[in-house]
Amino acid sequence: MTSFRPGPRAYLEICRACRNSTLRSTYGSQRRQLSARSHLRPQSRSAVLFASFLGAGSITVAWYNHPVFFPFQTAFAEASPAPVEIKLEKTKKKRGLTKEENRDTISPQHLQVKRSWENPGVYAWGSNSGRVVAPDSDEQVIKTPRRIPYFDGALLRDIKLDRNFGAAITENGDLLQWGATFSTAIREPTITLRGKNLRSLAISQDRVIALGSDGKVYSVSADRESQEKGPKVSESSWIPFVNFNSEISYRRIELNSLGWAESVTAIASGAEHLLLLTSAGRLLTAAASSEEFPSRGQLGVPGLIWGTRPEGPYDQTHEIPTLRGFSITAIAAGDYHSLALDREGRIFAFGDNSSGQLGFQPSYESTFVDAPSLIPMNPLYAGTGQTPTVKQIFAGGNNSFFTVDATTIARPSDEVKPALLGRITADTWSSGQGILGTLGNGRWTHIQGTPSKMKALSGLFEWNERSNSVAPIRLKSLSVGSTHAAAIMDNVTEVRAGTSRAIDSENDTNWGADVVWWGGNEYYQIGNGRRNNMSVPGYIAPLDSGAEVERMGKGKRREEHRFQITPKHRVDVGGRRVDVEQRIECGRMVSCVYSGV
Repeated sequence: MTSFRPGPRAYLEICRACRNSTLRSTYGSQRRQLSARSHLRPQSRSAVLFASFLGAGSITVAWYNHPVFFPFQTAFAEASPAPVEIKLEKTKKKRGLTKEENRDTISPQHLQVKRSWENPGVYAWGSNSGRVVAPDSDEQVIKTPRRIPYFDGALLRDIKLDRNFGAAITENGDLLQWGATFSTAIREPTITLRGKNLRSLAISQDRVIALGSDGKVYSVSADRESQEKGPKVSESSWIPFVNFNSEISYRRIELNSLGWAESVTAIASGAEHLLLLTSAGRLLTAAASSEEFPSRGQLGVPGLIWGTRPEGPYDQTHEIPTLRGFSITAIAAGDYHSLALDREGRIFAFGDNSSGQLGFQPSYESTFVDAPSLIPMNPLYAGTGQTPTVKQIFAGGNNSFFTVDATTIARPSDEVKPALLGRITADTWSSGQGILGTLGNGRWTHIQGTPSKMKALSGLFEWNERSNSVAPIRLKSLSVGSTHAAAIMDNVTEVRAGTSRAIDSENDTNWGADVVWWGGNEYYQIGNGRRNNMSVPGYIAPLDSGAEVERMGKGKRREEHRFQITPKHRVDVGGRRVDVEQRIECGRMVSCVYSGV
C-alpha cells in the first residue's frame, strides 16, 4: 500500500477516476454498481481502485485483484468540462400588448380566473354509467374535467351528484334533475320542482332533499316515474281560495317540534338519513330514503329503528335528547354516520363505526353507536404545548374530517419563545376507511379509529402582504365523496387586478385558491387523467387545459400549471352584476366544479 500527497489537480483527477469506475461489492449491505467509462482499458485480470481520504490533503490508494471486478490498467482523468453556458429565461412580455393581454400572457392563474368569469358553467368527470357527468355521451368514464353543455353560461345555487342521478338548483331557485335513475329517455337536465325558491340540496340513495329560503324542506324522488305517478300535493295559487295540485309528487318534511321563529338553516344527508340544523342551534334527524329506514344509529336516538318508530310519517323529524342544551353550529353526514359541532368546538359523532369513522376505535360488540358520543381531541395534542379548537367538520362515505386551530400556550416546564405564544397552527385530521387513500395521510389502512393528521394540509403558513404578517393557511371548504375528497385552501387570493390605480400595472394579476384532491380513483373521479388511487393530496391540471393547448398551437410544449378555483367576486354576467364563485362537489364516483351564486 502506497501513500502520497497529491496536488489539487491530481486530487481532482483521482476523484473523478474513482467516481466513474465500476465498483461492485459482493457483500449484501455494500452491493452497488456504477457505470464504467469507455476510457478505462480492460485487461485479463481485474483491478479495483479503493480510495479513502485521510484529512484534507492526503490520499491512500490500494489495488486489489479479483475476477469479479471489471478490469482496467490505467485510470485516466476526465477532460475538464466545457464552460457552462448560462441561458436566461426569455421574458413572456410582448410589445404592443395591452395591460390585460400582458396579464394573460405572463400568468396562467390570471387566465383561469378570467375564463371562469367569462364562461360560467359546470365541469364534471368520473363515472358516467348513469349519464350524469356527460348526459350527451355514452362513454362509461370521463377521465378529465369536461363541460356539461346544458349549463353553459348558467349560475347555480347548489349541485349534488350521484353516479346514477344528479340534482341542481338554478339561479332562480328551481330544482333540476337528470341521469339514468331519473329517466333513461330524457338526457338533458329537467326542471321538476318550481317556485319554491330553493337554496341548498342533499341527496340520499333514492331521493333529493331540498331546503327552501323560507326554511321549508322538500323531499323529491330521484325517479321521474315516481314523481308522475305518486300523489300530488295541493298547493295554493295567486287566486284567493283556489288551490291546484302540484306538477309532480313530492313530500314535505314535517317540522312539528320547531319553536317560535325557529327555522331550518342547513341540511346534510347520508344514504338513508337526514340531518337538519335549526336557527336555535338544535339538531333534528329524519329518514331520507323511501327504500330503507336508518338502522345503524345514524338518527342519534337510542333504540330507534323501523319497528320502534313513533306513529306518523316515516320521514318525520326526531330531536336528539342527549344534545339538548348544546348549541350546534355545523353538521355533516357520511353514508351511515353523523357529525355535529357545537359552539365550544366539541364534536359529537353517532352512527356506523365499522371503519372508525366516528373518530374512535370500533367495538367488537357493536359496529355502530346510536347516541352522540364526544370525540376526544385534546389527547391528539398531548405534550405539544398546544390547545386545540375544532373549527370545521366534514363527512362522506365512510370517512370524517376535522379542521383544528392549535394555539401555542406557555407551560411551566417549557421554554417557549415569547413570539410563539398565541401562535395558531391550522391542522386537518381524518378518520375512517383508508384502503383507497381517502384518509389523505399517505397510508393505506382499512380502519382508522383515532384521527390521523393529514400532514400535507397541516402546519401551513404564508406571508400575507395585506396584513404584513405570517398567517396560517386553513381550509376554506372540503367536499367528501364516497371514496375521494377535494379541499379548497384558504390561501391569499387576488381578484382586483385592473380595478383600481393601486393594482393596475401590467404586472398585477389575479389568482385563485389552491385545490387538492386525493382518495379512490377507479373511475377517474380525481380528474388527473390517471386511474391510480392517491393517498396524499395532489393537484390537477386547469379545467381549460385543452383550450390552452389550442391557444398555444400544435407542436408547442405546454407549460404545466395547476388548477386554482376562483373566489367570490362581483362580475358582469349576461349584462348584470352578480356575486359569483367557483365551488367543488364530490359525489359517488363523480366530481364537478360549478359557478355558484
